[in-house]
Amino acid sequence: MKRIVMEGPRKSKVVEVDIPRPNDHQILVKVTYTGMCHSEWYPWSTASPGQLFGHEPVGVVAETGRAVTRFRVGDRVTGLGAGYAEYILMSERCAVPVPDNLSDVDAIAEPLSCLLSAASRMPLLLPGDPVAVVGAGYMGLGMISLFRLRGAGKIVAVDPREEARDNARRFGATEVYAPEELPADYRLNWANWGEEDLARSVEDNHIFELGFQNVMEFAGTRSALTLASEMVRAHGLLCIGGYHNDGPRCVDFTLWNVKAMTALNAHERRVDFQTECCRHALDLLSSGRWDFKGVTNHIYTMEEFDRANEEMESKPRGYIKAAIRCAE
Repeated sequence: MKRIVMEGPRKSKVVEVDIPRPNDHQILVKVTYTGMCHSEWYPWSTASPGQLFGHEPVGVVAETGRAVTRFRVGDRVTGLGAGYAEYILMSERCAVPVPDNLSDVDAIAEPLSCLLSAASRMPLLLPGDPVAVVGAGYMGLGMISLFRLRGAGKIVAVDPREEARDNARRFGATEVYAPEELPADYRLNWANWGEEDLARSVEDNHIFELGFQNVMEFAGTRSALTLASEMVRAHGLLCIGGYHNDGPRCVDFTLWNVKAMTALNAHERRVDFQTECCRHALDLLSSGRWDFKGVTNHIYTMEEFDRANEEMESKPRGYIKAAIRCAE
């Protein structure tokens, strides 16, 4: 079978390897597509020889282990599994069935589970509550559409790219801004709240009139984290969903302290909960309750993996999310 293996930074090759065999509790999946995640862009750009990537598979069961009871050969599955390869092994407990009315690319469930697990950690919005999302790529758009599903009122999206802002409106944002266009009262920072004004601000509730109670950061950049921090109002919540893996981050902790704000890491590592979120996400999509289909709109071959990573960073016109076609 074919598998993508890194030769070094920004350079991969497709190699032939043996098809793995499942143990008693595994299934062998013939992978149709593996979604591309921007969390792997920086590791790809600095990769070591032999390094493997990919964690968003969807495909068809080709073989089952002797103790597997929930799946049969021919079933369509997705869930938690690793690798850009024609075949991968998945634990039965980490696999979920794909509903018949969903296409393979729409059913790539791992990133959807990240969105649902992040949403589950935020306080339940009351109908009509405002919320802000910094970063309107694939994950930001998914969160915007989830906020709309949960009944949020004003949904403000911030992104430097005009096309991303247009997409944000399409998926439910009521207001969109480039960072430099953001209204002054949508921030609570030193520009509109100097240290000398602290006593006055506390007394007249000034600090509760600027910014947002709930802000989600989904860009994974230093500038986005700084902006999102400034957009949180006093005693508000900053939910960090962006994957920050290209170096340490420095934040204005004095501002965080004075605001008495809460910062929440939205990432999830409990496998059973991630799998349950995969299952719930597919149910929401297949039932029509969650309108978030057609967003994986760039497909590449395994041989085009390096170009796919370059374009994941540069984002050609129309790009939202990509997947690698692994097997027919």
